[in-house]
Amino acid sequence: MHDATRYVLEHAEELRAEVSASDELGRLTDRTVELLRASGGMKLLQAQDCGGLQAHPVDFLDWVMAVGENHPSAGWVAGVVGIHPWEIAIADPRLQKEVYGADPETWVASPYAPIGRALPVQGGFRLTGRWPYSTGTDHAEWVVLGGMVADDQGRPVSPPDVRHFVLPRPDYEVLEGTWNVMGLAGTGSKDVEARDAFVPDYRVLDGAKVRDNSYSNATRPGSALYAMRFGLMFPFAIAAGTFGIARGAVNAAYAHIEKRVSTQGSVSKTDPFVLAALARAESDVEASISHVRTIVSAHFDTVAAGGDITVKDRLRFRRDQVRATDRAMEAVNDLYRLMGSSAIQKSSELERYWRDLQVASTHVCNAREACYLAWGLDVFGGEIPPTAQY
Repeated sequence: MHDATRYVLEHAEELRAEVSASDELGRLTDRTVELLRASGGMKLLQAQDCGGLQAHPVDFLDWVMAVGENHPSAGWVAGVVGIHPWEIAIADPRLQKEVYGADPETWVASPYAPIGRALPVQGGFRLTGRWPYSTGTDHAEWVVLGGMVADDQGRPVSPPDVRHFVLPRPDYEVLEGTWNVMGLAGTGSKDVEARDAFVPDYRVLDGAKVRDNSYSNATRPGSALYAMRFGLMFPFAIAAGTFGIARGAVNAAYAHIEKRVSTQGSVSKTDPFVLAALARAESDVEASISHVRTIVSAHFDTVAAGGDITVKDRLRFRRDQVRATDRAMEAVNDLYRLMGSSAIQKSSELERYWRDLQVASTHVCNAREACYLAWGLDVFGGEIPPTAQY
């Protein structure tokens, strides 16, 4: 077990005590952030020469799940914000120094949706746009924003040229009152806006080159961690956040079942239907985690030995990753239906985990149909849709 995960488990009660306050604030409490920073987990995928730990991806998986199991919103932030050091590590060294040089503990938010429009100018771009879902953004000093290169009229050039623009906090605004949701309220995934912000060339990454490892090969040659492919690592981080919540939901169900007696006098802890659903839920959640952990470990071994993660490998990973997260969510949902009306009360811990899990299921990286389609088309010689993320 990595020290980051061990720290979280040793401070689990402190994390759990911050859940309600984080939801009420609509962002992580300062104490939650202190605990995450003290664990060192946000630096697991950060390059060593940037003050990070440059750990194995499975260490990151375990840390994110440990956080989410005890504080769902914090686990989600851990997964999303925790993946960004991986991309910064393959970026221009000047950007790495700007982000981490003064403070290796710096957090970087996102979103990657190519909503922004970027006009090429001397030395860089002028970026304008408004992006929703900037997870953990209140505690971040930088943000990665997706956008398309545009012409003088603001229309995306053809073919689309998608870039990742990295901006410091003074160059964008966090819009308050834009995160009003049924679950994962504590993530503070608010809208951010940039208005004609100048982004120098060295703070801009070509989206296609991020995905095809051009930056990794140039900036971090020979590094297994940074050869792992963005199209695998980002969904992996989302899966980790989802699994943590699912595991927490199963734990909450144990406590709920222990004391529940139905209005008909049925004792849940001896009810065969309830016990069967609990058994399926725990088994399916743990099997899903094991499935993804095994695949990622195998791919890491491949790149560590000098191999590559092929298109077929990545399509298969996405197929299996969405099936794993879906399996875990389905198992929890089936269990929740048998928990009775007491489980819908806001005072029920199980209610919060279930609600947060529903929101986690809506993330594009957990959307199954597109992944199944892309994998199937490839298997039978069809053309993979350009929107497929792998």
